Amino acid sequence: MTLADRLRDAFEKGRARTPILLESDVLEDSDLPIVPAAVLVAIVDRAEPGVILTERPKTMRKHPGQISFPGGRVEASDESLIAAALREAEEEIGLAPADVDVIGTADLYRTITGFEVTPVIGVVPPGLALTPHPGEVAGMFEAPLHFLLDPERQIVRTVEFQGRERSYYEIIWEGRRIWGATAAMIVNLGRRLELAA
Repeated sequence: MTLADRLRDAFEKGRARTPILLESDVLEDSDLPIVPAAVLVAIVDRAEPGVILTERPKTMRKHPGQISFPGGRVEASDESLIAAALREAEEEIGLAPADVDVIGTADLYRTITGFEVTPVIGVVPPGLALTPHPGEVAGMFEAPLHFLLDPERQIVRTVEFQGRERSYYEIIWEGRRIWGATAAMIVNLGRRLELAA
């Protein structure tokens, strides 16, 4: 059974699980408009699968310097959320849509900045010649899927934000801090998946 088949099977079996969304409750009292967005969780098909992550430039207006999945806001020209995620991944890291075997969409996630993000899960072959767009991506790396999904690596942190105590997830891999919305989407994905050994 291929990685894509295993993911599809685990993904469907896990649909009944309840996602955990620590950051989204911030929007209950927010006047921010909701902005639809989509990201691509690109899982590299290896014996030990990896996940492609990017680092946003420190000059970005929203979420500067943070580690994220390739993605962004949905545009009027996008036919679907999946199309938006694939378009953004091609623009940001040069990942051709034809190279992505789309598994499906994961749990919707709302950020404190007003984005309603749909993670699109896809499997990509190893060894692709990807090129980060310098205006949108400061760096790119691959982290092991098993590491990211390990509950012992998913630490809950608390911070005061806008006069209230907020909780968020943080995952540290090789000195890189994956936190906030990206970490929460990883945690949600882990609750949906049970990969065969």
